[in-house]
Amino acid sequence: MDLAIWFLMRLTGLGLFVLALTHFLILHVLYDPAEQDATWIAQVRWSSLFWRVFDWSLLMLVLLHGFMGVRTVIVDYATGRARRILVLGLYVLALVLFVLGTTVVTTLPVVPKG
Repeated sequence: MDLAIWFLMRLTGLGLFVLALTHFLILHVLYDPAEQDATWIAQVRWSSLFWRVFDWSLLMLVLLHGFMGVRTVIVDYATGRARRILVLGLYVLALVLFVLGTTVVTTLPVVPKG
């Protein structure tokens, strides 16, 4: 299990590196940051399936990478029953945040341009 977590941490780290750089280049180089307000985000970014999938992927990788890091700290420093309770609580919190993040990204309404 620990070897799988180790590999998954490396894969999510690599994915985050690629997605974060892509996010930065697109939103700060290709588009003018001075024109990006809430209306622009609702009309341009959230009206595109690409952006919803991109933002969801970035969010899920951040959550997965972060929770695996916290799990590693818990396993390193907690023992016995405290470890089991903390890891279980971490998994429950991770599941709740994954469901909440997915719900937000998939149900935000598209604002028509105009």
